[in-house]
Amino acid sequence: MKRRVAILISGRGSNMSALIRAAAAAEFPAEISLVISNKADALGLERAKASGVKTLVIESKPFGKDRAGFEKLLQAALDQHGIELICLGGFMRLFTAEFTKAWYGRMLNIHPSLLPSFPGLDPHGQALRAGVKLSGATVHFVIPETDAGPIVMQGAVPVSDHDTGATLSERILEVEHRIYPEALRLLATGKVRIEGDVCRTDGSGPSENFLVSPVVR
Repeated sequence: MKRRVAILISGRGSNMSALIRAAAAAEFPAEISLVISNKADALGLERAKASGVKTLVIESKPFGKDRAGFEKLLQAALDQHGIELICLGGFMRLFTAEFTKAWYGRMLNIHPSLLPSFPGLDPHGQALRAGVKLSGATVHFVIPETDAGPIVMQGAVPVSDHDTGATLSERILEVEHRIYPEALRLLATGKVRIEGDVCRTDGSGPSENFLVSPVVR
């Protein structure tokens, strides 16, 4: 049986679209059963509808700082639709520790940096200011601390001296669209386990490829 997945969004739903495309394959071990937005005008809602995915809006603004009140409605919707796994796709709302603990090991997020480097806001700007030669994206489990959960999968890109935040973001977004569906595939097939604060993957091994940056010609 395919695992039932909800994607939570707040905006355009770029990673949401990548997950929906991947899940459309017959052999994919999960189905995107529901897309929930905390903003009624999120562009991703129309994208999800066009893909035939059920959508739901639970406005968070009326709750203000009452995160628990918002999460009560959210949890009710997840229960109603039999959701087993959650993927956050640009969901701009912090969760309470109680909610993240209830979904520990079953809720994924993606962040556009090679965590634990550059968590939080403006990761591309942080990377450029630090002068790193490699950056990328990280899929991780959600815990109460921001961008700090066990790492499931990462992908890297070179950083050019001519990069801006916009150009680096665009290149990393391609990596996000590749690794997020693969991380969900691993989780849905039970190949991921958490040992302490570290995520282990059954059958994993070293890559035959490596990436060096910069390359001087």
